[in-house]
Amino acid sequence: QVHLVDSGGGSVQSGGSLRLACAASGYRKELYCLGWFRQAPGKEREGVAAISGGGASTYYADSVMGRFTITQQGDAKNTLYLRMNALTPDDTAMYYCAAVLWRKCTVGDGRMPPAQDVDYWGQGTQVIVAS
Repeated sequence: QVHLVDSGGGSVQSGGSLRLACAASGYRKELYCLGWFRQAPGKEREGVAAISGGGASTYYADSVMGRFTITQQGDAKNTLYLRMNALTPDDTAMYYCAAVLWRKCTVGDGRMPPAQDVDYWGQGTQVIVAS
């Protein structure tokens, strides 16, 4: 059982930065890759960024490429971060940390795992970007 706790959201002005964090207890890097999804009001949940269990591979959605950075920390790689720079109002959403079992993880192929393949979700952290 993996338990994910998201934090770090908030309200910022356009052009500002935030760093989201996800504490993953029960997580084993050999078994799961991790990622961030977001969902804006009235829209479907979309994948933003993902990282393989050991951190060798990463994926970014086109909309965040060059602005967001996904990293892991610690020997166990059980703390996940999403550094978000140059934020725009289009980035306003609830952000969710996610864990995907290794056999469904597609980060190594350059693809974001789909939301339906996520095995564990964090509770979400709200990001609001004002224009």
